[in-house]
Amino acid sequence: MPAESGLSLTTNIPQRMDRLPWARWHWRVVGALGITWLLDGLEVSIVAALGPMLTHPDALHLTQSEVGLTASAYLAGSVVGALVFSYLTDRQGRKKWFMITLALYLTATMLTAFSWDLMSFMLFRFLTGAGIGGEYAAINSAIDELIPARSRGHTDLAINGTWWLGSAVGALLTLLLLNPAIFPESIGWRLCFVFGAVLGVAIIIVRRVIPESPRWLMTHGRVHDAEAIVSQIEREAEQDQGTSLTEPHGTITVHARPHATIVTVARELFQSYPRRTVLGIGPHYSP
Repeated sequence: MPAESGLSLTTNIPQRMDRLPWARWHWRVVGALGITWLLDGLEVSIVAALGPMLTHPDALHLTQSEVGLTASAYLAGSVVGALVFSYLTDRQGRKKWFMITLALYLTATMLTAFSWDLMSFMLFRFLTGAGIGGEYAAINSAIDELIPARSRGHTDLAINGTWWLGSAVGALLTLLLLNPAIFPESIGWRLCFVFGAVLGVAIIIVRRVIPESPRWLMTHGRVHDAEAIVSQIEREAEQDQGTSLTEPHGTITVHARPHATIVTVARELFQSYPRRTVLGIGPHYSP
């Protein structure tokens, strides 16, 4: 049932999640959710290699400036997707929207393979970017809420590092598919996007086994649903370890709310964690 704003709930769900030993269940979470950055690296690498190809008469016959516009469309879609889907993820849950955003990515990537001119290509790239942007919002939230606190930092770093793996895979893929001796120019660039869509289908199948975030359920007043999910995770962890889990220590009192407001976000950023906020929004440099 929906949460009532201001309802106080005392639970030990966070303590139960954080005291879990690393198990096969956590590897499934990392594999199923952490693929986002690999997809983004794959997309960026493929499109970077495709740029010169798209100017050819046998492809879309774009100009160099039009190729730049397509990159801007992808970036704009990522920003819009992150903003829109982060709001929806907070309102309606992690699981629902990390499936929808992946489906959007898959569909838009497949449609990109059938682009016929600049405007259609830009539209499909925008939608692909929106799917990836939504993935950022839903997936990073889910990972932070499903992974034990002691392992969360290096797990996030490892997952974000898969961007480079996706970039490498994309580069190798383009060496094959953009080779005119193997595939005609009019077909090879389209197959690059088809491959990305096929990868998305495989990920959707894996993600179906990932449950809703118990922490999200807890903060939205659905404690019984959250406890059922945590109990199932605990049973799997005990089977992996071959022994009973230690008892969790302590409880936490939360105030259930239907969704976070802008005021809530601002208070957490600038009042609760100002130093982390400064670090996060500071300039970042790439070598």
